Amino acid sequence: MNRASGHALHKHALHKRVRVGCAGWSIAAAHRGLFGDGESALARYATQFDIAEINSSFYRPHRRATYERWAEAVPPTFRFSVKVPRAITHDVRLTGAGAALDRFIDESSGLGDRLGCLLVQLPPSLAFDARIAATFFAMLRRRWQGAVACEPRHATWSEPRAEALLSRHRIARVAADPAPYPGAGAPAGAPTLRYWRLHGTPRIYYSAYDEEALLALSETVAAATADDAEAWVIFDNTAHGHATPNAATFQASIRR
Repeated sequence: MNRASGHALHKHALHKRVRVGCAGWSIAAAHRGLFGDGESALARYATQFDIAEINSSFYRPHRRATYERWAEAVPPTFRFSVKVPRAITHDVRLTGAGAALDRFIDESSGLGDRLGCLLVQLPPSLAFDARIAATFFAMLRRRWQGAVACEPRHATWSEPRAEALLSRHRIARVAADPAPYPGAGAPAGAPTLRYWRLHGTPRIYYSAYDEEALLALSETVAAATADDAEAWVIFDNTAHGHATPNAATFQASIRR
């Protein structure tokens, strides 16, 4: 095999294991041309992207039937990441959350095999506590064996003991942009999943990424994702509608 064909095969394999999408699936009128036809906004969204983050679950519960309806709107290869409720992560700060976690798992399991990941976003004030973290993630793992990504926002979660605990429980640490502390922009934890959340830089949720930044991101994702791993790249800069075109441009760079 020559070098050029080997590079082409590597890029093909990379495309196969990199999933791209947005936080939510709203489609602005200016970007409708990126999508195919569908009976709903979600169905149209799924003609272009193969993942979506459900962030509304962080603020309020959804009926199991709602999750079932979302699952029916997307193709079999589509996957959702569902954000764990703030009642668990922020209100009780991971402690005594068994009943709330049971309810959340029961509701979100309505997605069936379209449920691809659970997202645990922690408040900036929540420092790493080995006992609390180990108890919570063990409790979560008794209820859900699939992929889990955690987005901590306190610098203590970059310490080796925190990374070791996440790896032990098969939890991926989110690579966030902008990074809330040094090192938070790089993925860590369980090596089988690499999860990026692009919130917009310099103005969080509002700023767009230019083509140069998206090309650099594609190279970063390639370098950080092992051949036997899967990468999820979520654009969360939704306030001015930049997430959709940014995700499409990034997706095209991966396919090229």
